[in-house]
Amino acid sequence: MLAAEAALRCGAGLASLATRTPHVSAALARRPELMAHAVESVGELVALLPRADVLAIGPGLGQAAWGHGLLAMALGQPQPRVLDADALNLVAANDWTPSTGDIVTPHPGEAARLLGVTTDAVQRDRFAAAAALCDRLGTTVVLKGAGSIVASPGALPAVICAGNPGMAVGGMGDVLTGVIASLLAQGFPARDAAIVGTLLHAAAGDAAAREEGERGLLPSDLMPWLRRLVNPVRR
Repeated sequence: MLAAEAALRCGAGLASLATRTPHVSAALARRPELMAHAVESVGELVALLPRADVLAIGPGLGQAAWGHGLLAMALGQPQPRVLDADALNLVAANDWTPSTGDIVTPHPGEAARLLGVTTDAVQRDRFAAAAALCDRLGTTVVLKGAGSIVASPGALPAVICAGNPGMAVGGMGDVLTGVIASLLAQGFPARDAAIVGTLLHAAAGDAAAREEGERGLLPSDLMPWLRRLVNPVRR
């Protein structure tokens, strides 16, 4: 839900949410603008994909047979993907490799699983960890954390000097997934979508924190700020 709403707030013209049948009513009650689809099998997801420009997969996916099957199928599709959360855990567990045009957005724990090292090792040298992930996966990597690092093949890393401790709460990464996916769908190259999306997400978090404070900041608090920040300044 958070990823899909963030995609809409950042300018995606249409966001379709593939989820389990019991979740459809709740999704539509919260955000009726979403195209919520009940998906209980791989075949039901396949039927939805021809209309999609970008796939965002991982938030809410789980690591059971349902999530495993959907991700395995999605990795074989031609659309670029943003992979987060349990999609990354499944990639690590199955030694799958994303495509060159994909973007992965691990936090340090997910990065450690992908690299087969400890979280402490990732945090000791975040630049080296981001570069190692980029080399291993061949994709653009957003290593989340204080000073998120964007690493892309053949390019210098970018550091996002925005964000605040209040953003260290569950669900913030799901919002980032939707932001980046929206920019990809609007034609941004993968590296640009990752850098601009991560900066936009962090700036929205800073704006929301300035309004009410960092303590108690929720991912949904970023939604109105995302909309304001993606639009040109009005005089």
